[in-house]
This record gives sequence, C-alpha cells and structure tokens, in this order.
Amino acid sequence: MKKYLSITNALGAWTAVVIAFLFTPIFFLMAMSFNEFKSIFRWTGFSTVWWSRMFDNTTLTSSVKVSIEVAVISTLLALVLGTLAGLTLARKPGKWTAGFVGIILLILVTPEIVDGAGQLSWFVRLGGPFREGLTPIVLVHTVFSSAVVTLIVRARVSGLDARLEEAAADLFATPARAFWQITLPLVMPAVLSGGMLAFTLSLDNVVSTSFVSPAGVTTFPNYVFGLSGGIIRPEVAAMATLFIGATLLAVAIVAVVLRRGGQSGSEIAATFTGN
Repeated sequence: MKKYLSITNALGAWTAVVIAFLFTPIFFLMAMSFNEFKSIFRWTGFSTVWWSRMFDNTTLTSSVKVSIEVAVISTLLALVLGTLAGLTLARKPGKWTAGFVGIILLILVTPEIVDGAGQLSWFVRLGGPFREGLTPIVLVHTVFSSAVVTLIVRARVSGLDARLEEAAADLFATPARAFWQITLPLVMPAVLSGGMLAFTLSLDNVVSTSFVSPAGVTTFPNYVFGLSGGIIRPEVAAMATLFIGATLLAVAIVAVVLRRGGQSGSEIAATFTGN
C-alpha cells in the first residue's frame, strides 16, 4: 500500500512539474504585457502603458480583426459541414464510408506545410476571389476544422440510440422536425465542442495561412510570427493576453450553458475534449 501511494505521489508531482513547464511561457507572456521596457526580453519595471498603446498600432489591430473574422466564418462553415457529415457517417454508413473517413484522416495528418503549398498552387490556378480578401484563408481553415467537427459529431451520434429518431418518425414528425427537436439537441454537446476546437484551431493556424494569405491580409498569429526575428513589444503580449482571456471566457460560457442543461462536471469535461 505504501509503495502504491509513493508511486501515485511521484506521478502526481511529475504531472504538476510538466503542467507548470507547459504553462510557464503563457504566464511569462502575460507578465511581460505589464513591462515598462519596449521589449518582452528585458524586465525594467511595472507599467500598463502598453495596454493602451496596443490599440494605436493599426497593423496589430487590423491583424486581430482579420483573425477574428476568419475564425468566426470558418467555424460557422465547419459546424454546418462537419455536423451534416458526422450525422451521415453515423446514420447512413455504406461502402463510401471508409474512403470518406480516410480523406478526413488524411486532412488531419498531412503536414500543414504540404497543405499550404498545395492549396496555394490550387488557388493561384483558380485565381479571382480565391486570391483576394479573406476567402482563401477561410477556405483553408474550414477544410481542417470541418474534419475535426465531423469526427467529434460522428462519435457522439454513434453513441445515441437511433430508436429515438425512429420513434419521432412513428409519431408523424417530418425529418426536419425530428432533426431540430430530437437529433440536434442530443448532439449539441459535440457541436459546441467542435465549435470551440474549430475556433481555437483557426486562431492558432500559422503555416497554412502564411502560404495562402493575399498581399495586405495578415492574421494575428502570422503578425506575431513575423516579429520573431526582431523585437517583440509588450503591446503584442497585451493583445495575446486579451486573446487568452477571451478564450477562457468562451469556455466558461459554454460550461455554464452545459451545466444549466443538466450535465455534470465530468460530462462537461468530456464535451470539451470531444468524448
């Protein structure tokens, strides 16, 4: 028993060390947003001046606007496409299922640099709107995010009793009414989880975005990446801190909604992880 407890304590301590190591850069970045010096690489004193100056940096604010617009649009598209695809895979399997799942997995495992190069070549060939504005970035993000949503929704639907939908049909409910009143509420946790992941993945995308971004259109991650070879000012850290806070707020709101819907803490955690 003592040996078991010692092993458990050792594993717990090691887990704490790993978590602290992973989160330390985030805390460091947040702290540097209050740095008085013009660079995040040297601390000279506490100051909040950069929290106001970051809104004066038009290039920075423009990149943030682009990131949010792309994330919102691509997430909405991914939710529609991924939910429909997940439902079809779970409820209408056939010979095509294996090939379709293979394509989805290929999207997820293919290196982003390969995706970006291929998508750039294809968009250049198509021309027109595919090389202008937010369209190419939205398409790239939607392709990847919809694959993630598809797998999450499919896993959720596969665990549901199909007799519930059959009972709705027996009670003369139309397919559309059965979907809105029976199927969609049951898969909503998976849809919320997929939406959060899609939104986060869009904000985090750098490699593919750098390939397909038209001239003059830059997302926040690519803006920060472009500064990696020079001076990163605390105003960038301040904006990143806002991003982190917004993400945590979104997670908290979804958790409250799920809690009011009757889910337990473990079920909410499973929703966030796509289980």
